[in-house]
Amino acid sequence: MGIMSKILGNDGEATASEYVELDLDDVERPAADAGMSVRIAEIGGKQDVIEIKDAIYDGNLVIADITRHSTSDRTIEHIIDELRQVSDEVDGDIVQKGDDQLIITPTGIAIGREKL
Repeated sequence: MGIMSKILGNDGEATASEYVELDLDDVERPAADAGMSVRIAEIGGKQDVIEIKDAIYDGNLVIADITRHSTSDRTIEHIIDELRQVSDEVDGDIVQKGDDQLIITPTGIAIGREKL
């Protein structure tokens, strides 16, 4: 008998009565000052970089959608360079995921380059 079978009982089969339905309306949301949060951004132009930089300086992780730009676009090259400088300043990390996303992390958070 495997460990999960011992935990679940019933020869490894869980019954419906063993699960609890979560009502997310009753879940207490973390306060804004609870530490790092994941922020989602869309980069339409250079003006969007200011809010992203502020979020990184505030200690948040940002996932930015760059689908409005081609990767050969000079504007996005400048934006990526600017965000790379910010991640270097705060000792964070930055990676481009495919042609459509940038992930920028705050201080002390590295992004693994290998898939799980």
